Amino acid sequence: MFALSAVLVVVAVGLALMYNRLVRERNRVDSAWSDIDVQLQRRYDLIPQLVTAVDQYADYERATLEAVTSLRASAAELTGVAARGEAENELASGVSRLIALAEKYPDLKASQNFLQLQKDLIETENYLQFARRFYNGSVRQYNTRVESFPDNVIAGLFGFGQREFFQKSSDDVANVPLVDLGSVE
Repeated sequence: MFALSAVLVVVAVGLALMYNRLVRERNRVDSAWSDIDVQLQRRYDLIPQLVTAVDQYADYERATLEAVTSLRASAAELTGVAARGEAENELASGVSRLIALAEKYPDLKASQNFLQLQKDLIETENYLQFARRFYNGSVRQYNTRVESFPDNVIAGLFGFGQREFFQKSSDDVANVPLVDLGSVE
């Protein structure tokens, strides 16, 4: 009887430990997503300022300005992680095209306001890249735990489901080159 009680206690402690690990992993994923959200909001706040700065110098680049503004609005409205990741990639590409316009306009390139906005956006993109890597790593670890025996039994019983990666694969994130802040003057 004592042996049966001891086995039941060990099993109960093991189940509690697995449940707590799943909760900890889920909370890490939620926290990592929050970090991404903060950086995305920072980017969303900087884009209208950048568009305004470029607009003052590049009146006939209207299509690029409108495309970036439209991408910003559509990306901000998406809620699914994978869909939002795809939209954010398009937005980052649009912002890069917007910053590249400075090469055509020497006055814009020399504008302190534009240079500061450019620096802030590059910094935000770097922070966002690190936040994506952390999030995707957290999701990978969480999903592995949710799929692995015996944690998958506890996960199934308590409704722990898999999470989506922010981009198609964590390899995509690992292969994105870092922006060199030293190149911004």
